[in-house]
Amino acid sequence: MFITQYLADEHRKCDQFYADVEKAVSEGNWEEAERLFDLFKEKTLLHFRKEEEVLFPEFEMRTGITMGPTQVMRFEHQQARDLIQRLEEALKNRNKEEFLSVGESFMVLIQQHNMKEEQILYPMSDQHLDREEVVMKLSDLGEV
Repeated sequence: MFITQYLADEHRKCDQFYADVEKAVSEGNWEEAERLFDLFKEKTLLHFRKEEEVLFPEFEMRTGITMGPTQVMRFEHQQARDLIQRLEEALKNRNKEEFLSVGESFMVLIQQHNMKEEQILYPMSDQHLDREEVVMKLSDLGEV
């Protein structure tokens, strides 16, 4: 399996987890939104962890490129984590307007981030790394 396919599939799953939360918030179903948010947060942070602990170090070691795409991706992961924290706070306060506003910012960031990964970093990883070994290491960390 290609790294691009494996991780892009995770992007789609995380997007769906978020869409489910947003729907529950929009409907005012706060208990369901909280349950779904926990799943969204867990799986999104797992995806980031897979990249930060497996993909990025493998990529940097193999290519020698440490100040390029992986540095940008780590920075954007931190921005996303900050927005997830703000989403969680809005959810706890049952503030629909704040949640949806922060959620819009989150989705803009994450869609641009995912596009860069899927069009630049993942294809470069498929080209330079042992795809099967990397996908196995990513899988070992858990299922998104």
